[in-house]
Amino acid sequence: MELKDRKTKITFHSGVLTIGGTVIEVSYGLDRIFFDFGTEFKPELNLSNETLQELLDNRLIPELDHVYDPRLGYKEKGENTHSNTAVFLSHCHLDHTRMVNYLDPAIPMYALKETKVLLESLNANNDFILPLQDTANGFTREIIGLDNEAVVRVGDISVEVQRVDHDAYGACGLIINTPDMKIAYTGDLRLHGFDREDSLKYCEKAKGCDALIIEGVSISFDDERHVNRINSEQELLDKILSIIENNSNKQVTFNTYPANVKRLAKLVELSPRPVVLEGAYANILKQCLDINTRYYQDDDNDYGLDESLRVAYKDLLEDEGHYVWQVVDNHKKLKGGGVYIHSDATPLGEFDPAYQPFLDALAANNIVFERVACSGHAFPEDLEEIVDRIAPKLLLPIHSLHPERLENKHGLRHLPIRGETI
Repeated sequence: MELKDRKTKITFHSGVLTIGGTVIEVSYGLDRIFFDFGTEFKPELNLSNETLQELLDNRLIPELDHVYDPRLGYKEKGENTHSNTAVFLSHCHLDHTRMVNYLDPAIPMYALKETKVLLESLNANNDFILPLQDTANGFTREIIGLDNEAVVRVGDISVEVQRVDHDAYGACGLIINTPDMKIAYTGDLRLHGFDREDSLKYCEKAKGCDALIIEGVSISFDDERHVNRINSEQELLDKILSIIENNSNKQVTFNTYPANVKRLAKLVELSPRPVVLEGAYANILKQCLDINTRYYQDDDNDYGLDESLRVAYKDLLEDEGHYVWQVVDNHKKLKGGGVYIHSDATPLGEFDPAYQPFLDALAANNIVFERVACSGHAFPEDLEEIVDRIAPKLLLPIHSLHPERLENKHGLRHLPIRGETI
């Protein structure tokens, strides 16, 4: 497809007709930017070591010239013809960030400050993203943290970062301007979280853009997927609090996705019982929102947390009715007969081979499983509202199994394919 009389090029390297692994390039002349820098999620492949070549061979990441760390042995196909290159991250979820350490260290990488802090916190034990070649200065490559609404120039391309509502703290959308186009990239966003107004402000800034690249996770699934859905973060929180209150004399444990920092913070604030987090999660809450909370550890990592807030792991294992505490693994150690609240935590669902063994371990211990989930992505009707608010000249739906379900009443629509340049 060609956009008539435009010199700007958009290349969809990956992240189309799938959920995750978004890598898109916008170029103008000798300048180019990329967003995001994650991998596709296919745990069933059970890869042995996830080297760059192994990921390429399994099409979990795309071929990119003069972008990957040269120490990883990527075979370049020619000379680098670009004067300026930069990478932008919309948020910290692995399908958008997992290969950040595979980026050439000479190429700058940008994200909101909150995403930088959260990604570095999540990778504090060198087990969240793919490994860095040189760990002398830490486990995560340098990321330049930006204030909300900051503008970065990459040659003739300018990029503004605008915070949006998502279930990952520090998520942003991008407003990209080249000399002949205005392009909006939503990243992942929604309208039903605690920060709805951020998403609406993004829509206002993107209004009337030449091209809108938008995620479409929720339209990937048939309507029955959305029956009995939880419609907001507040509704989810209310349901969790109700489960706690209705099991007053039982051991109540939970887990949730660590990037959803505001959900954790609200639970700590409003729970009728004291909340005890696993040490790494308590560290994330401290680093991101400067909140100190009770925690426990069954490892030797030093997070620099307040020792006076530490709760003994053995006491939690025997607890009934006093605490609500987080359990990430070792579910077989729990006291039988309790309740376990699973709130968008790993394993995420039936598609993950680890999910059924996880459920079986709880059932074998007579623990009631309560799944309390709220989508981090815009509901189908909200996707339509976002498109209507922005009214783009060209709609480019990605990050979806069924992008054709999203329409554009305001102009053209194009359904990209992997590797396509428009």
